[in-house]
Amino acid sequence: MVPSDFKSLIQRFYHLQSERVETYRLFEEGHEAYLRTGPHYDFDHYRQLVHEITQAFCGISKEVLEIKGKLHHDFDRPDLSEHIEKLQSKEKQKLELTAKLQLARQRAQDHPEDEGCQENIQEIKQEIIKTKEALSEIMQDFKYDSEECD
Repeated sequence: MVPSDFKSLIQRFYHLQSERVETYRLFEEGHEAYLRTGPHYDFDHYRQLVHEITQAFCGISKEVLEIKGKLHHDFDRPDLSEHIEKLQSKEKQKLELTAKLQLARQRAQDHPEDEGCQENIQEIKQEIIKTKEALSEIMQDFKYDSEECD
């Protein structure tokens, strides 16, 4: 249930963002555990994790989009809903990069002789860092714009 007053709505949004961070942490830990099951990977267990993580991200996104709609229509704050729009787009990118990184890590583990694998990992990590920086900037803009009317 999405809150109806402005302050609670903003707090709920921050809470969802921290849930998202926690979900990434669980995803990373689960993938590291999966890599430790190699070379005969426990794929069923990992597939279940991916399913649960996907559901968690979908639930978070759904609620974030509801908040975005409320900010735009109920509170006439298109500026804030635009920040959320950008944020959602970057979060999608971050998730895609995270999945790409996990595949690259498995490839590197399976082919230790291939130096290109390590380079690929470093490139993806750099992209993730840039994406996280962009997310952080969007969050700062959101915080600034949402507090100016206090």
